[in-house]
Amino acid sequence: MLARVFKGFQYRDFRLLWGGAFTSSVGTWMQKLAQAWLVLQISNSPFLLGLDAFLGELPIVLFSLFGGVAADRKDRRHILMASQVVQMSCAFLLAALIAFHTVQVWHILCLSFITGTAQAFGGPAYQALIPSLVSIENVSNAIALNSIQFNLARVIGPVIGGLALTSLGAAWCFGLNGASFLAVIVSLLLIRLPFTPGHTTDSVLASIKQGLRFVRRHPAMPSLVSLAFLTTMLGVPLVVFLPVFARDVFHRGPDAYTLLLSAFGAGSIAGALTVAALSHRPGKGRAALGFLLAFGLALPAFSMTRSLPVSCFFLFFAGASLVGVLSLVSSLVQEVTDDTMRGRVLSVYNVAFRGGMPVGSLIAGALVPHFTAPIVLGVNGALLFALGAYLLIVQKRVAAL
Repeated sequence: MLARVFKGFQYRDFRLLWGGAFTSSVGTWMQKLAQAWLVLQISNSPFLLGLDAFLGELPIVLFSLFGGVAADRKDRRHILMASQVVQMSCAFLLAALIAFHTVQVWHILCLSFITGTAQAFGGPAYQALIPSLVSIENVSNAIALNSIQFNLARVIGPVIGGLALTSLGAAWCFGLNGASFLAVIVSLLLIRLPFTPGHTTDSVLASIKQGLRFVRRHPAMPSLVSLAFLTTMLGVPLVVFLPVFARDVFHRGPDAYTLLLSAFGAGSIAGALTVAALSHRPGKGRAALGFLLAFGLALPAFSMTRSLPVSCFFLFFAGASLVGVLSLVSSLVQEVTDDTMRGRVLSVYNVAFRGGMPVGSLIAGALVPHFTAPIVLGVNGALLFALGAYLLIVQKRVAAL
């Protein structure tokens, strides 16, 4: 069982990239925790908390299609390195602003947008790189293992970030995140990349149209892209507004926020391990919809609970089911795409996957002051459950995969 779960680690280059990405992800989640708390502390505004998340994800919608074309035309390592350098610079700059007591909310919002722009180009290149490092039959396993590193960092990062935030201050969280990007850069220098970009005379817009045409003509791809968008739009506000639950529902500080975020991350690891163990089995579409139904139940259950331990239980369940949905949908997209189109197709998927986050965060940020966070997230969960039931019973294209 263990050999099957961790099969992707038999490939040297995948291990190197996984280790570098994990180190960087730990730093990123340290910054996410500190940044969310800092915005809420400075502004006392749930709307600005949602706006910060919106501006961090908006460039994904605006520029990912161009990033996908670049990933199919250029050396994917060079694109990723440039992305890491920009994100590292933003983290160090924010650390300096905090250290010199000059930070303002608009600084954080602007740097979130710049970081998101770097991710818009780095994201498609990174996603397209993963299948190049393993054999085709192990692509699903590699994607699940990538989810494990991200969600393991979701657990470890907030714990370290919470300790650093309370004992050392926010500047350390941002500074350590900046240093963590060096791990990705070193791993990219060490891997041997088998993909060689092909020469093309097509314009950038023509290449984008080719990717969109591929997505539109594939029988199940529009449903997969729509599912990714709606799941992140309605599900990710759960993570964005955990500081509001910690402060306004449980009347606690960063310690409760760290605990809630860690519970969600631990569940995410369990979900990713489950997907990795079952990656060799057919029926991924039905399994993804089963995870979606489970998430639709967990979200209102968490929202209605006023006990911190019980809330952590439902957050664990929510994290496992959300990662199960997104890992399986991502695997299905990768499996039906060839390497020459991978960057462009994944950029379309990335627009949907990441684009749902700012839309959902902005809408939830506007609704929470009027209806409270528990009600907004409870309704989101009910909508996701209805979506899963519809795709499973009525429109069966995803369920057939």
